[in-house]
Amino acid sequence: MRLGVAGALVGGVYRRGDVDVDRENGRVSAVGLPGAGTGLAVPGLVDLQVNGFAGVDFLNADVDGYARAGGELARTGVLAYQPTLITSRPEQTVEAIETAAKAQAAPGGARILGVHLEGPFLSLARPGTHPVDLLRAPDVELLKRLLTAGPVTQVTLAPELPGALEVVGACVQAGVLVACGHSDATAAEAHAAFDRGARSVTHLFDAMRPFTHRDPGIAGAALTRDDVIVGLIADPSHLAPETIQLAFHAARDRVVLVTDALAAGGCPDGHYRLGDVEFTVSGGTARRADGTLVGTTITLLDAIRDACAAGIPLEAAVNAATRTPAELFPRSGLGLLRPGDCADVVVLDDSLALRTVLQGARDLER
Repeated sequence: MRLGVAGALVGGVYRRGDVDVDRENGRVSAVGLPGAGTGLAVPGLVDLQVNGFAGVDFLNADVDGYARAGGELARTGVLAYQPTLITSRPEQTVEAIETAAKAQAAPGGARILGVHLEGPFLSLARPGTHPVDLLRAPDVELLKRLLTAGPVTQVTLAPELPGALEVVGACVQAGVLVACGHSDATAAEAHAAFDRGARSVTHLFDAMRPFTHRDPGIAGAALTRDDVIVGLIADPSHLAPETIQLAFHAARDRVVLVTDALAAGGCPDGHYRLGDVEFTVSGGTARRADGTLVGTTITLLDAIRDACAAGIPLEAAVNAATRTPAELFPRSGLGLLRPGDCADVVVLDDSLALRTVLQGARDLER
């Protein structure tokens, strides 16, 4: 089946010509085919930070809720994601991880790569919307309990806290990605965690020590290291266009666009919950009663558009939502769109509006 596009991002690089997919085996058959189509084919989008979607909060979701949220995410072009759990009581977190494991084994919807634990080992000085009374000092024994509960693939922590480097080491040994975030760490403290094996930063610039010329903090440390991936919430409520440009200029092939999406994603303005945290969405922006930003309601395609509006080239913006996050899961087959790859494909029109989503070469109804 021809997609009727003018070009595609193949292995992260634009290639002119149409794309053919095989409905029988669910794979890409050919790229660069002659034709007079319009629009662009890109790999299925990959979102590494999703708290919830379509009215479903993953901290409190059941398997049916995951199915509903995963189906709606897929219809926005996100075909793989990490459900993200904010800080909660250990018992609640364990139960939520166990539910995610059951949902991961169920067919249909966007693919669950694993669970992202954003907390509880975060800084009291930079909690964002996390409940401060539930934040904990880094604890290897608690970490092991959480990892045993199910498929944890990422842990965000504040590297300056006592015991944090031991937790980093335990995560690395277990094959779990460590991200620094919700942190007041200096650059030296961030470098110590990166040297120990931390490889990422959670929502760069947000909920962390501000960058200054004599005190660059985590942001400065991460942007100057070639071995660190930086997560970025590229919507205007979180980052100015110049800040988005700075991140891409300093770390073009290391930027991962994330949504930090909430249960309110894909829903109208109103009152919602993130775990035990209440918030209100007005004009698409989510805030607690005290004005603190609480994630976003954007889609990952919105993030690509916002990055492009900030001056980022389309190829770089799309790679930050496909190829770069997929590289953290090297055996996943995500993010490439070469002949023989799984035909998880998003087709955009020339204005970057969503035209078609294919999962295994099958159309998803929107």
